[in-house]
Amino acid sequence: MPDLKSLALPVTEADVRSLEAGDLVTLNGDITITAGLPTHHRIVEYMKAGRALPIDITEDTLFHLGSYSEETDGRFDVLYMNPTTSTRFDGLMPDLIRHYRLRMVGGKGGLGMTSTAAMQEVGCVYLSFLGGGCPLLTEAIRSVVAVAWDDLISHYRLVRLRVADLGPLVVGIDSHGNSIFEQCSRTAEERLPEIVKTLDAERGRRMV
Repeated sequence: MPDLKSLALPVTEADVRSLEAGDLVTLNGDITITAGLPTHHRIVEYMKAGRALPIDITEDTLFHLGSYSEETDGRFDVLYMNPTTSTRFDGLMPDLIRHYRLRMVGGKGGLGMTSTAAMQEVGCVYLSFLGGGCPLLTEAIRSVVAVAWDDLISHYRLVRLRVADLGPLVVGIDSHGNSIFEQCSRTAEERLPEIVKTLDAERGRRMV
């Protein structure tokens, strides 16, 4: 089992380049999260218009984590956060990664090869969050730093959180083009003929 690496945010490009697919990390500092496809489209609109985002993600993080925020007397409290599937945003991520020179993205399910190429180019990693790990992830929240675009439903908003020991998270895609998701896919494809042959043999025995 790889050693657990504790990372202080924001990370530098050198920090990111030192990570390899399969590494385990925890995060300490400020992260930016959203689970909304409309939110990503709005970020793209700001990017194309040359407008500054209300929460700056330049050389920083953008994680696909949904959150539920409760507002009391003007104060926002995040009651929970949980990962959402990153592949929903795959078509938008290469441009966002390149434009904002993102250092860390993540969620669950990984990203495709076009996003991986953009990550390799700028120095960015994909962190895989535990699906269904809401209690563990929420426990890491220390405070809400900022909430933007309140016209969106809570888990679509752009949210800045301060976290402590968030994780453990797996480096699913590193900045050198290595992806555990692609590796798993290739392994499955390579084993498919053997699996089909075994299933056919088992089916044949049952029919005898």
